[in-house]
Amino acid sequence: MTVEGVAQLAPVRKSARIDVLDILRGLAILGIFFMNIPFEGQTALAMFNKPQIIGWSPLDQWSWRFVQVVLEGTQRGVLEILFGCGLMVLASSAMRPDGPVAVADLYWRRNLWLLGFGLLDIFVFLWTGDILHVYALAALFLFPFRLLGPRLLVAFGSLFALFLVVTAVPIYMERAELLAAVPAIEKKVAAHQPLTKAEQAKQKDWQQLLERRATGGSQGKKILAMEKAGHSGGWLAYAGMNIGFYTEFMLPQLGMGIAEAFCMMLIGIALWKWRVVQGGRSTRFYVVLLLCCYVPGMIARAVGTQEMLSPVPILHSYWFTQEPARMLVSIGHVALINLAVRSSLGAAMLAPFKAAGRTAFSLYFLQQFIAIYILFAPWGPGLWGKLSWSGLYGVALAVLAFQVVLANLWLRAFTMGPMEWAWRSLAYVRWQPFRRAGAPEPEGVLAAA
Repeated sequence: MTVEGVAQLAPVRKSARIDVLDILRGLAILGIFFMNIPFEGQTALAMFNKPQIIGWSPLDQWSWRFVQVVLEGTQRGVLEILFGCGLMVLASSAMRPDGPVAVADLYWRRNLWLLGFGLLDIFVFLWTGDILHVYALAALFLFPFRLLGPRLLVAFGSLFALFLVVTAVPIYMERAELLAAVPAIEKKVAAHQPLTKAEQAKQKDWQQLLERRATGGSQGKKILAMEKAGHSGGWLAYAGMNIGFYTEFMLPQLGMGIAEAFCMMLIGIALWKWRVVQGGRSTRFYVVLLLCCYVPGMIARAVGTQEMLSPVPILHSYWFTQEPARMLVSIGHVALINLAVRSSLGAAMLAPFKAAGRTAFSLYFLQQFIAIYILFAPWGPGLWGKLSWSGLYGVALAVLAFQVVLANLWLRAFTMGPMEWAWRSLAYVRWQPFRRAGAPEPEGVLAAA
């Protein structure tokens, strides 16, 4: 396919944009900072082990619980849904002659460049939790599935959640067996009676669980050592810490992340075909969808959140419910925003977030730069490790308010964000209009950011 042939494709013009997609994207890319900032501004033990260790005032508890129940994983889920929708927006060009080849060529090139930007985010911006490379790798397998019917897409999209539920069964049974055996073992130890080899093994497992719950265990010691080295040196030590966190903790989970994103993208395609995401259903439909998603999803997540605070190892329902509940609440968010924009008040309140959605790729990178290179860097104002949950979320709110204002001001002078411009220019193999004066109206529907 020649460059000239590809150039027939162009980003979606302003007149063809769907505002609710921009609002959803903007809210999701801003909301995801609430999950990222604790990893950037505090010890990772608070996330991996024990949230109480960095502060547990009433405001800390309320804000942490709210983020865990309402936001955690769901902002990522909304972005994954929008990624599937973005494929369908792009694939609409395949209806014209020579379209399928041109669209496929553009689609894979976009995602290969997105992979490159994700690696830039990890190794230059030093963000351990980058989602761009995960989405890019998942999306490389997505294109052929665009032709499936929505019911089949939902069935395939539910496989990852089903996999997690099934694999949780032996974990649950093993923990239940251990918990049932511990009282008898402790009674024998107190009575100075000898333990069998099986009981000794269970006693060792129980002590390891208690230590991991209290201190993080061997993993906790490794985290503390990495953080001490990274925050006591210069840029190289700091970069080594962040890249080390990626290779040590994130890279081994890359396959799971790709599977999660891919399945949720399939559901996004189904919701697009059902005209759910783009606001094509009735108000009654969105009310019913919201209730059907929020009620079971929020309850399951609230129970799982409470279980995370147990001082001793217990049986966890969220081993089974975590992914299904995340999916439900993510779809519930889509229904809520579609309901809100139907009223004049809701549309007015959400209007500023359209600009955030149109510059989401740039805002995502800006969040990492502000947090990692300014606020919590060893050469910064010394905030790392000093803020509790409410402090971290307060800083996040200030940064996000700044970003919303910046995005709206930026789009008065420019057609798109700088990262959007670079990505689209590379994907379309030609320079895209950047300055608004004398340029066509903006911008493609950003599926990934």
